[in-house]
Amino acid sequence: MRKHGKASYEVRAPENGQSRIWSEISPTGERPRSALNLRMALAIFGLVVCGAFAILAGTAGLTWPAVVMAVLALVALVDLVVVARRRHRRGDGHTLFE
Repeated sequence: MRKHGKASYEVRAPENGQSRIWSEISPTGERPRSALNLRMALAIFGLVVCGAFAILAGTAGLTWPAVVMAVLALVALVDLVVVARRRHRRGDGHTLFE
């Protein structure tokens, strides 16, 4: 039995070839799930924020900040496409908020 703050939990032994590291650092002894939903949310946020700042900087006549923000928005868009393809290929059928 281990204590973490006020809560205590029991560390389970690795099952079915699970790595020993997960039994040591995870309260449940399981590997973490995919972070594609978080990555998608962050890519959407980056696309919106960087796109808005690129437009604002462009209208204010600030060329270099506009170019930098546009490039970052493009990187966020590419990441969003990659995440969407991986989620589709994975075939979970989960929405962003599940």
